[in-house]
Amino acid sequence: MHVGMGVVRLRLPESSSLKDKRTLLRPLMDRVRRRFNVAVAEVDQLDDLRAAAIGLVCVSNDVRHANSVLSQAVTFIENSGRDLELLDYQLEFITAF
Repeated sequence: MHVGMGVVRLRLPESSSLKDKRTLLRPLMDRVRRRFNVAVAEVDQLDDLRAAAIGLVCVSNDVRHANSVLSQAVTFIENSGRDLELLDYQLEFITAF
């Protein structure tokens, strides 16, 4: 079993309230969840109006598949066309038997 984990750090320049932030992030996270079959959650910078960190997790029997799924999800987030900017991302993989 291989577990792929990722954190995507975003800047939300147009957000002026927590409601604006939720309005941007919730639909994006729902689309990523449905399209890539990954677990998604906001994991850091919860009270920051103009920044967000989204955590992604994928479980697979092949580490290459997990890497592909998470990489595609990051690219999807980056090209989502929303009012956000991808600042950084980090992927990590754990193998467990």
